[in-house]
Formats: sequence, structure tokens, C-alpha cells
Amino acid sequence: MISFLRGIVAESLPQSIVLDVGGVGYEVIVPLSTYDALNPQLGDQVKLKTHLHIRENAQVLYGFATDEERDIFRLLVEHVSGIGPAMAIAVLSGMRMNEFKDAVVRQDVQAIARAKGVGKKTAERIILELKDKIGLASTWEAQQQGVTSQAAADAELALVALGFKQAEARKAIAAILKKYPDAGADQLIRDALRQ
Repeated sequence: MISFLRGIVAESLPQSIVLDVGGVGYEVIVPLSTYDALNPQLGDQVKLKTHLHIRENAQVLYGFATDEERDIFRLLVEHVSGIGPAMAIAVLSGMRMNEFKDAVVRQDVQAIARAKGVGKKTAERIILELKDKIGLASTWEAQQQGVTSQAAADAELALVALGFKQAEARKAIAAILKKYPDAGADQLIRDALRQ
């Protein structure tokens, strides 16, 4: 797997960038959000987070300005049936990450359906299949910023992995922390499973 590329911009179009990395030109398909964020000009040095998609007859590199964009792309491709890389790029090109996450959490079908090529049924499927997964990144961010304790974040992620919906896991952990503010991850998981 190619995790990222750092190189000199050899060609630049709104949907693709060719990076010269050590004399090899890599064509990378990018969403408009990445293109706008980087504003790549010929000769600029650029770093792209990448996802390599292998098909029967092609190997395609997709590039993103941030880990968050790549994570959302992977969620769309790997967890939403009927969504391929091209449709995922269209979704990412059509809205900012915060708008997308907010639309999924609020179940705003119309906002997601505005993306090119995404109809109402596809938007509903995206919401249905991602509504319990989309907040995991926010859990990690909150933990990194000190808003959530390490134990609470670990317990929440463990409960989601065990099949809890994220909202249920958060609610259970919050209730336990009210009773036992110094509870460790093990105790939080145990008590949440008992509820």
C-alpha cells in the first residue's frame, strides 16, 4: 500500500495531479476539496495522503490533502454498498468534511444528494451505513485535545467494535463516569456491557 507521496507537481488539473517522485510520475486522482486546499502549481512540492485502489484492469491512486478526507473516502468505498471510488470522490468534491459529517449525523439526505451523481437513494444509503461510524474520528480528536479521557475514548471505541452504536456507547460511558469519575477503560466496558 502506498500511504503518501511527496513530490514535485508535473501536471495539475482540477481532478488529477501528476507528481514527479524521484523521476517517476504518479497520476493521482483528487477531489476538488484537495485541489482547492493545495492549489498545486507546476514545480510546487506537494504531499498527498493516498489510497491505492486495485481493479482487475487498473491500479488507481487517489490523493487527499488530509487524513480526514482519506478516512471518509475509505468509509464510503469500504462500508457503503454501491459506492465506488469515483462516487466517493464526487461526494468529497461536493462538500467539506465537516458539512458531510454533519449531514450524516443529522440525516440530511438533501445535502448529500446535491453531490454530482448522488441521488436520493444513494444519499439515504450513505446515511444508513455511516451514521454509526462517522463519529469515531471525532472521538479520537476529542481525546487528543484532552476533551475526553483516554479511558473513555478507548472504552467507546471498544464498545463500537463489539457492536454498540456509537451514540449508545457514549451515553453508557457518560452515565458510568457520573457514578465513577476515575473509572478505567476496563471498568467502563464491563459496566456498559452489564447495562
